[in-house]
Amino acid sequence: MEITDLTPTELRVWEAFPSGAAVDLRDGPQHSVRAAVLRTLMLNGPRQDGEIPALKLAGARITGVLDMRYGTVETYVRLSQCRFDEVPRLYGGQFRQLNLSGSELPGLDAATLRVEGVLRLTDCRFEGPVKLGGCQITGALFLDRAEFRAPDGSEEPALRLNHSTVGEDLVASGVRVRGRFVVNSASVGASVSLNDARLENPGGTAIDAETLSVDADLHAMRLTALGRVDLRGIRVPGQLNLAYARLANPDGVALRASSAVIGELWLRDAEPVRGSVNLRRAQIELLHVAPETLPCEVRLDGLTYTTLAPHLPAEQRLPVLERDTDGYLPYSYEQLTASYLRIGDDYAARQVQLAKQRRLRATRAWYGRLWGYLQDVTVGYGFRPLRACAWLLSLLAVGSLVYALHEPPPLKPGEHPDFSPVFFTLDLLLPVISFGQEGAFAPEGGYQALAYALVVTGWILATTVVTGVTRAVSRQ
Repeated sequence: MEITDLTPTELRVWEAFPSGAAVDLRDGPQHSVRAAVLRTLMLNGPRQDGEIPALKLAGARITGVLDMRYGTVETYVRLSQCRFDEVPRLYGGQFRQLNLSGSELPGLDAATLRVEGVLRLTDCRFEGPVKLGGCQITGALFLDRAEFRAPDGSEEPALRLNHSTVGEDLVASGVRVRGRFVVNSASVGASVSLNDARLENPGGTAIDAETLSVDADLHAMRLTALGRVDLRGIRVPGQLNLAYARLANPDGVALRASSAVIGELWLRDAEPVRGSVNLRRAQIELLHVAPETLPCEVRLDGLTYTTLAPHLPAEQRLPVLERDTDGYLPYSYEQLTASYLRIGDDYAARQVQLAKQRRLRATRAWYGRLWGYLQDVTVGYGFRPLRACAWLLSLLAVGSLVYALHEPPPLKPGEHPDFSPVFFTLDLLLPVISFGQEGAFAPEGGYQALAYALVVTGWILATTVVTGVTRAVSRQ
């Protein structure tokens, strides 16, 4: 391009380039700069000895297509608060630094873009798809307070960052996305911030972050997601913080973090999730979630966690396990039991195990359920052994009273010990111990029937006690 073809505004930008001086066109009438002029400057702009060239332009209307496909730009580029008439084409381009903060664009085609430093899209407004899939950014990526919008009825994601690599932080605090936000299989070398973000794609996927890898933390406090939050297979060794978040996808899955590996997952003070939650096969060191935050439908099969917070009685945690759409899952009860045992709450651990046995009982045939009811009523499946003592003392009192009032006749007159209603009843109730009373006296009629009932009850009590205690001991 000949310098004589430039408009006065373009000439001003051209002359400022060699020294890296900034050109601010925000005051006064809007000035236009052709994209072709900017392209020429970035690829082959004038140089000045002893100066560092840079393109610093603010407040311009950029006409035509800024086509930098496969181009290499060695200078710093800042096109802030500009309005682009056409979608910039940066596919396969290489930049030292690129700053488009505050600009308005109809979209961005920048897949496989490479930036050696920082890419800034802070406060940008995009009215069409932004394609950054496969990009490589050595420094940080700033999307804070930017707005992304997919065209109505379009299947194209509003923001695509899939398979991209960010060497430092990905800052997207306060971002607004209407449509899908795709960041699956991406890698972030430090932390991700989605605090105060709003992601809207009702009935679809709000954010697709499958197998996203973050080397530090992912903060999404006060996040609003209208649509599915898909975190399947995500790797976050630090904290994944969804405190005070609002997740809503009423007709489907609101949160999916199955097969994820997370250091700490926080849902502290989050609004009750509208939609189902899937944490199957996830591995989490600290899971901070209140029962009332979780919805009526959960999937927890294979979920492993070390610590569960806040510490609550088992009675408040157990209803969550009963809401699992996969039905009775022994592993879920074992995990909850283990979490209570780690903090020394043996009582809560026994409550969970008792609930597990009761839930198991409902899955068995009628005779299995009957035997289960007997174990439950008598000794609470071994987790309430004092209940057996209460039964024993009650039956002992009944038998002793009855046989004290109606002493049974001896089997061999003159060859029997003195009758003791208490020890006679104990002989009937205890199948192993003998006090010499049962074999010396023979009740008749209804009293004999009572004796048989005490013998049978004693055997049932003994069997259930042994079974229950064995189960309880095996849990230690």
